Formats: sequence, C-alpha cells, structure tokens
Amino acid sequence: MRRKSLSALGETEMEVLQHVWDLGSATVADVQERILKQRKVAYTTVMTVMKNLTEKGYLKYRKEGATYVYSPARQRGEVQQSLLSGVIQKVFNGSPLALVQTLVRQESLTDEERAAIRKMIDDMEDDDANRS
Repeated sequence: MRRKSLSALGETEMEVLQHVWDLGSATVADVQERILKQRKVAYTTVMTVMKNLTEKGYLKYRKEGATYVYSPARQRGEVQQSLLSGVIQKVFNGSPLALVQTLVRQESLTDEERAAIRKMIDDMEDDDANRS
C-alpha cells in the first residue's frame, strides 16, 4: 500500500517553486541553473516538475517563441498557509498550540529567535487590543 505524503508537494517541487517565487518568472533553464549550484539535476527532471506544478495549479506559463516562461499561480504565503494547515491536521491532531510548543522547545532555536517570537506575539496582541 502506498503511503500518503504529509504535503501536497514533494521536496523537489517545493525547491522548484521557491526558485520561481524568488525569480518572479523563470524558464526551465533558469531554475535548473539555480539548482545546479547545489546539486546535479537533469533539465528534463526540472521540466517535468514544472509541468506537474502547472497541472497542480501552483505555476502558470506563457510562451515566448519556443520557450515556456513560468510564473507563480499561487502566492508564497497562500501555499505556506495551506501546507502548514495540512501538517497541523496530520501531525499535530489539529492543534496549532502543539505545533508552536514543538517549535519553541527545539534546542536549535536561538535566544534571538525566541525573543523575536515573543515580540511577534506581543505585537499581535497589541494589534488585537487596538482593534477592540
């Protein structure tokens, strides 16, 4: 039986999507060039991933001569929120609190990062109080 992924997107799909978001629009060659700085990847692999991302609704494309130029069909924040909601449901039994507790208890979190999280929460509470 095939196991279901925690995310609607695989690692390579996320990697390609991150590059397209960073570039704003990109050809297969543009994305391959960026990935090649980190690891080997075939042009056809990148092309297939970008085609799959288009079919899934994450990318769109336009033709410029013989070249396909891809751009995001969904914004980074929207995709992050959607993927995170799925992880919260599947891994943390629907509890955002359990997710946050896991994040802040990680030993790799620096004091500066913890302070930034505290400040962000305080700022959000201040914003909520000002709206009331």
